[in-house]
Parts: sequence; structure tokens; C-alpha cells
Amino acid sequence: MHIFIAGFQHETNTFAASRADWVAFTTGATFLAASRGDELRDKLQGANLPAAGFLHAAESAGHTCTLGFWAGATPSGFVTTDAFERIASSIVADLQACINKGPMDAVYLDLHGAAVAEHLQDCEGELLEHVRAVVGPHMPLVVSLDLHANVSERMLALACAVVSYRKYPHTDMAETGALAFTLLQRRMALSAREPMAFGRLPHLISLVSQSTWMGPAKAVYAQLVAQDAALGTVSSFCPGFPASDIAECAPCFWSYGQAAQLAVDGIAASLAPPEQWRLHSLPPAQAVAAALQRAEQSANPVLIADVQDNPGAGGDSCTTGVLIALLQAGAGKRHPGQVALGLLYDPDTATAAHAAGVGAVLHRAVGQQLAGFDGSPTDATVRGKFTVRALHDGNVTLTGPMLTGAKVSLGLCAALEIDGVLVAVSSQRKQMLDRGLFQFLGIEPANCKLLVVKSSNHYRADFSPLVADAAQDIINAKAHAAFAADPADLKFTQLPAGLRTTP
Repeated sequence: MHIFIAGFQHETNTFAASRADWVAFTTGATFLAASRGDELRDKLQGANLPAAGFLHAAESAGHTCTLGFWAGATPSGFVTTDAFERIASSIVADLQACINKGPMDAVYLDLHGAAVAEHLQDCEGELLEHVRAVVGPHMPLVVSLDLHANVSERMLALACAVVSYRKYPHTDMAETGALAFTLLQRRMALSAREPMAFGRLPHLISLVSQSTWMGPAKAVYAQLVAQDAALGTVSSFCPGFPASDIAECAPCFWSYGQAAQLAVDGIAASLAPPEQWRLHSLPPAQAVAAALQRAEQSANPVLIADVQDNPGAGGDSCTTGVLIALLQAGAGKRHPGQVALGLLYDPDTATAAHAAGVGAVLHRAVGQQLAGFDGSPTDATVRGKFTVRALHDGNVTLTGPMLTGAKVSLGLCAALEIDGVLVAVSSQRKQMLDRGLFQFLGIEPANCKLLVVKSSNHYRADFSPLVADAAQDIINAKAHAAFAADPADLKFTQLPAGLRTTP
């Protein structure tokens, strides 16, 4: 086969004020900077990305792949109209050029599934419409999606086969790309689309409750995999991205194969009762108090997840609610140099630290006060004396299991200390999903008593092995920010009647 490959990755928090413009897709802070052809091929080598997994599987099977345009950006508010139209037109132009050069047999798209633009709700469905307009209704077209996709019926109708990640943290992105290739092979062997069945849940699920490292999601996906092995189906379950005020924001599950409906019925049964998905979190002061108490009892680090300032979910990674709670509780004075928070997005402070040098003391306000998801202001900036402990240019190679070997560009970065608390400051937003994002600034997580990570769940892949007991030593803090961990806190206007915001 000759297969065309392209991709578009963005997770849109429609309640966040920031925008994903064209520049956001070219920085390389979270995803590969926008690229195509040989440049993209080089970047995908060994990467834990769906396109990398599909490419490796297809070429290992002897097929030819043409790499078109691929772009991804850090989660945020809406994708700008300009950015989406430029990305869509780039993919379509590359696709048309590929067709013009000779016969083409199939298309694979590496998509997220939760992108919303300023001018349309279903970016992925719109992109698939554009692709179908070029290749026609019968060309085999397969798609991979993020586990947090808000799957539209249009996506399922336009693609021959769609498959999503099954792990959160997403350590299986490349594996999912390879599974998409398997679905393409099944489609080609049949010379027709496989039977498909799907369903939706009547309630939203908090992002924090979706981790497959714990119940209930761990058991749900284990049953899904076992069912597929027994029934010969290929099934997916997307708990969804609940911070998107769109008509098709709801958990979705679907399956391909002769026993697709049976598989879907089994998945639906495993998702009940709804109460098992409810969010468990604490206000910042209570979270810090609980963490400090536990830290006195454990020789291992204790983790606080600052779940609402997660830049991987459209948070701004700059709010100070948990930092304020740490300082008020005297956490750094009780454990000097063994309490760390990161990454705090504050380019001005990082620049000032580089100008001052290691050992200098900065008298300034750190962090930012912005409008939270409900429009009310987040906590005030933290003003005080910050000692510069380390500096870095922000070019970091990650080492954790989720993105091993990935290179990220965070701009000027600094480690600052205030009252014994270490704060890792960056000039680009980046979710704390890798120990390397502390270590490059001289902060060793394994030597800390208390770690604060701006993340919802992706940190678990690299940080959970540090704690003695994840059930006791990982605490969710609910500080006011741009992302609402509990969908019930959001004021939706587009959800269909009957869809509940809480399980």
C-alpha cells in the first residue's frame, strides 16, 4: 500500500481565556513543532506518538508512507480560526500533492479529538470532511484519537475505523498508532468497512478520575482488552475532555467487528455504577496539611497534584493557590530545600533571574493572577524574597516513560527558593509529567519530602514509583485556576438535554 499520514493535536478548554494561534503550533513546547516530510520522519523516530507507531508498523510491513503536515500545540482555550484553517489547508494540500504524484491506497490521521476552534465545535470532524472531499467516500481512512477525545458521530461516520489510547498517563500513544494500522489491515482484508457499534454515557467524568493507574478506569480497560481478545473486536472508550462546552462533550465507547454490539454492551456494563467516577479533592490548605502530616510518617516523597492549573488541560500553569498554602503552613521551613513546586509559568521572573544570576535575591511578585474558569480572579501573586538557585536555557530531553527521549523547549528557566520552598519557573507552559522537568534545575524529586506537580494524571507514570502508597501519598488539590477539575463547577450552555455534569 501507499499510505498518506498527517496529524493535528489540540485539547481545547473552552472555558480558558488563552488561545492556540499559529505560533502555538510551531514552538515545540508540548508536541513536535509543526513539520512534514523528512523533517517529520526524523522527529518521529522512536517517539511515543501515534504517528510514530503507525509509521513504524506500516513500513515494517513493507508499505510506503508519505508524511504530510503534522502539528500540535499545548492545550489551551480555542484554536484560532486562522490556525485551524492554515493547518487544515496544509494537510489537504499535501494530500492532494500526494495523489497527484501517483496512486494512493489509504489515509491515516493522527488526531486528538477534543479540538474546538473559534468558528466551529468539531475540528476533527471538519478536517475529516475536507479529507473526504479530496479522496472520495470509499478510500480507506483510519484515525487514532486521544483517550480524552470528545468523539462526534461525524468522526465515526467519515472514518473507516477510529481507535483511541487505552492508558492514562498516555504511555501507549505509539502503541495506539500501531493498532490503527491493524484496523487498516482489517479494512483492506474485508474490502469493506467492519460492522461498528457505539454508545455514550449520560454523565461527564472528571479528568482527575480517569487515570488507568487506579480504579475504576483500570478495571474498565482491562475488561475491554479481554473482551476484544475473546470476541475478535477492536474497541475503544474515551472518557472525554469535560472542559469543552460543545454539544458532543460526553464519554463515548465503540467497537469494530462482527461482535461489535456485544462488545459495546459489555463496556457499558463495566462503566456502572456512575458514582465510582466521582472526583476526590481538597482545598489547597487542607491538601498541604494532609501532605505534611503524611510526610512526617513516610520516608518517601508525598505528592500534591495542582489539578486545576494543569497546562495539559488548558490551565495556565501560573496560579499560586498551592504555593500560598505551602508558605502559610511553613512547609519549606519544616523541610528546607525538600519542598518543590513546578512548573510555574512566569517568563518575566525567569528572565529577571537570568539577568541577576545564581545566588542573587529577587524582590518581586511571582506567578500571575488571571481570570479562572468562572471568570473570578485566581489567587494573588506571591511577593517576597526569592533566591536564585539554578538557571537553564530550557532545552530539555525527557527521560520518563511517557515521552522518553522527547526534546522540549521551555525558554529561560530558573529554580527559585522562598522560605525553603523550591519553585521551578519556566518561560513556556509544560505539564509536570517527567522528573526531568525538576532535575534539569537541580531539584531531585527522590530527595524531596513534598512535591507539588501542576498536572492531573500524567505525572503518575514517572512520579508514582517514588511514593510509598499512592492511595495515601498522592493528594489532589483544588486551587482556583483556568481548568475546572469538577465539571459540575462549569456553566455549560451547549450540552444536550439529559446529560449530567456529575456521575
